Amino acid sequence: MKLAWILWIASVLPPQAADSLCLSTTLYLEARNQPVRGQQAVAEVALRRQDSGLWGDTMCEVVTARKQFAPTLVSPRTQLSNTEAWAQAVTIALEAERNWDLPQGERKEIVPGASHFAALSIAQPSWRNAYRVATIGDHTFLKVQSLEPQAPRVARR
Repeated sequence: MKLAWILWIASVLPPQAADSLCLSTTLYLEARNQPVRGQQAVAEVALRRQDSGLWGDTMCEVVTARKQFAPTLVSPRTQLSNTEAWAQAVTIALEAERNWDLPQGERKEIVPGASHFAALSIAQPSWRNAYRVATIGDHTFLKVQSLEPQAPRVARR
């Protein structure tokens, strides 16, 4: 299936299902060739960013924020054709979301505080010299900025 179709489907799904689809798609595009732990770490960075609200309030907003994750960096015509990698990305995304729903002290964090990641062998982002949290597979996870969960929103009446 093409990336453009997946993102369109996400736009018509209920928010929780859309977020799971967007996270799964990001894991597939960013880390399908990485170890499971690396895929989990990519999910953790995306979930931490969602909590911060700096890139959007939903996972789909976070992963499609301009030049942040693969869904905006690859062609919309990109085919997601490796069914085994897709199934694994979905499983890891759902597990990561369940883990992230736990209270902060009970979560299993793989890359604590990491706000960014990069394959430094192929990309040299300006923030590449930030604090290195871990290297897993081809990705280096960095704490470029401190991301705090946004304050809960007060319901408007």
